[in-house]
Amino acid sequence: MKCPYCGNPDTSVVDSRPADDNTAIRRRRVCSRCGRRFTSYERIETIPLMVIKKDHNREAFDRSKIEAGVVRACHKRPIPAQRIHDMVDQIENEIYNKGEREIPSSEIGEIVMKYMKDLDQVAYVRFASVYREFKDAETFMDELKKLLK
Repeated sequence: MKCPYCGNPDTSVVDSRPADDNTAIRRRRVCSRCGRRFTSYERIETIPLMVIKKDHNREAFDRSKIEAGVVRACHKRPIPAQRIHDMVDQIENEIYNKGEREIPSSEIGEIVMKYMKDLDQVAYVRFASVYREFKDAETFMDELKKLLK
């Protein structure tokens, strides 16, 4: 790290400790040329994840949209809020672990469907009816048949 006082590129770390609720590392450094001390912060650089919508527009990934859809599907179902929150955490982790900068909304929907199937069958069908845009009772019944197999 370059010294902010004299521009010397040779500095050393004197002390390191967590900062900002363990989301960064605070480092005390000393310059080998001028001897002055300064503080630097090291943070994880997150990759901004963009979602490619059906109309090919792009928007920033928003976890709260997934959570809202899952909560709507689970309305009046005996599912604890913590379980929903944990499931959304798992979905978000799976999405970010792909390591992509862009992900189609359809791929996110399929990931959510996979988790919903294990969560609750009624909530799964509710979510599927919106996500897959069921047009009639026949497509609804087809999805129920797949679920029952």
